[in-house]
Amino acid sequence: MSGKSFDSVPAMFLHRIQDTPKALAYLYPVKDDWKKMTWAEAGERVRAVAGGLHSFGLGLEERCAILSSTRLEWILADLGVLGAGGATTTIYPSNTPEECEYIINDSQTQYVFAENDDQVAKLLEIREQIPQVKHVINFDGGESEDGWVITLKQLEELGDAFNKENPEKYEAVINELKEDHLSTLIYTSGTTGKPKGVELLHRSWVYEGKGIHDLGILSASDLQYLWLPLSHSFGKVLEASQIYTGYPTAVDGRIPKLVDNLAVVRPTFMAAAPRIFEKVYNKVVTNAQGGGAIKYSIFKWAVKIGSQVSKLKQKGKEPSGLLAIQAKLAHKLVFSKLQERFGGRLKFFISGSAPLSRELAEFFHAADILILEGYGLTESSAASFVNLPESYKFGTVGLPLPGTEVKIAEEDGEILIKGPGVLRGYHNMPEVTAETLKDGWLMTGDIGELDADGFLKITDRKKDLIKTSGGKYVAPQALEGTLKSLSPYISQVLVHGNKRNFCTALVTIDEESIAGWAEENGLSNLSYEALTKHEKVIAMVQEAVDELNSGLARYETIKKFAILPKDLSVEDGEMTASLKVKRKVIEKKYMSVLDSFYEGSLSSL
Repeated sequence: MSGKSFDSVPAMFLHRIQDTPKALAYLYPVKDDWKKMTWAEAGERVRAVAGGLHSFGLGLEERCAILSSTRLEWILADLGVLGAGGATTTIYPSNTPEECEYIINDSQTQYVFAENDDQVAKLLEIREQIPQVKHVINFDGGESEDGWVITLKQLEELGDAFNKENPEKYEAVINELKEDHLSTLIYTSGTTGKPKGVELLHRSWVYEGKGIHDLGILSASDLQYLWLPLSHSFGKVLEASQIYTGYPTAVDGRIPKLVDNLAVVRPTFMAAAPRIFEKVYNKVVTNAQGGGAIKYSIFKWAVKIGSQVSKLKQKGKEPSGLLAIQAKLAHKLVFSKLQERFGGRLKFFISGSAPLSRELAEFFHAADILILEGYGLTESSAASFVNLPESYKFGTVGLPLPGTEVKIAEEDGEILIKGPGVLRGYHNMPEVTAETLKDGWLMTGDIGELDADGFLKITDRKKDLIKTSGGKYVAPQALEGTLKSLSPYISQVLVHGNKRNFCTALVTIDEESIAGWAEENGLSNLSYEALTKHEKVIAMVQEAVDELNSGLARYETIKKFAILPKDLSVEDGEMTASLKVKRKVIEKKYMSVLDSFYEGSLSSL
């Protein structure tokens, strides 16, 4: 399908079915087994969903929401909505009933697909506040007596009957779709304020699918493992990429199953947020430490050898002589076991959604596992920049996708993006749209710079930059990423100091890693919260902070820190569904702790 473009996502999907009808499209879990679905079989399911929505009278660009975790039915529902001429509104399964109410009403959603009875219960709680919703379609649970809630099976049965009576309707509607018709309303989970509905058109996803294909890094012979939230643009862009290129995808959004599934599915690539790599890193290091002095010494030696190989590969060279022999031994003794945990066929990981620390990328590269960092926003349909297997630079987010333009604002270094992936606007927010889109350029809110080869380096979020009371600027995300890489026991870090006279930090401890450490140190009788207050744990974090500070300018150093009594979570509203820390929320929640750092200092007088 190289070079071919389409007017819409459904047109792209129909072409994929016609091109490779019998090829494997999806793998999906059913209890302890993985079932298979071809493109032709997926096409029939999608046609049935679209027919069911046609039978209800769904109109062009009318919204249907999906309130579900990542699973096969999410994709079938999405493609069914688009194939019926509608547009998909995405809702995270972690959203509260009140948040669901806001998104459904702001988007004027007519129908809602819900994952199970628990999600349906949220909608029943707010039913009187969402009177325009005509039906709820339940993936896993049952129907209601009054017919407001029906099952997905019932919808597809209605669709099959409708399609028999109207055999040309499905293709006729798809043929009417144009590239500038609305495809998706993604509500940014946001770190502050109410979510904004990002309007993304069919051309955005077709452009992304074609652009990723044209990079030449993926083919129909690849196998993707997809766990990312499809309510987020990072997950959605992988759906578009798969349809355009035709590679099969194993779909399972259950994060606790992720590492175990990789060994079974054996994908060739997977995209993830840095938090996933941080957790794997923590586990690998703590396991090595827990294996005894000899095992840990071998591990450290292997990482040292791997780092030397990594530095050569980053320069486009390969190891030779003694180093090549040592590298083979390091792979046999240590790194092969890590690769086996990922299935043994992995070509690369793709990292996005939040900054990946260079230290973490180089650690995995030392283990011959390449993480290609990319960059984009919901407002740019996720994929705007990406490093490539044959052209990458750690510490950057790579080169722009073909067709995407970039420039750096002279006055403040803000990254500006223009291209087909850029949003049409924010739903019902013309003033915010005007502030964000200027002459077709998307104001990203990120600060960055382009190197001589065109690779983009992100410095920080424009709004997150710390300006101390002494007038010095500090980029907190860089410090946070580095500190996490310095200790396998640190889970999250938030650096604070805006308008203060020095920087401080809030730190959380990785619950799984610290449990193993506690057992080795005779402290297994202590609770997680008690461990966060123990002098040995505080000393451990202090050691990492001291190491971080040793490489910083004086004004950047972290003078004080506190270990929080619990880790941050999506459920408590402290992180977004894409695993980014809600900085303002955390600062507000722990402001008394932060203020205590500055008592008696000039900033508190």
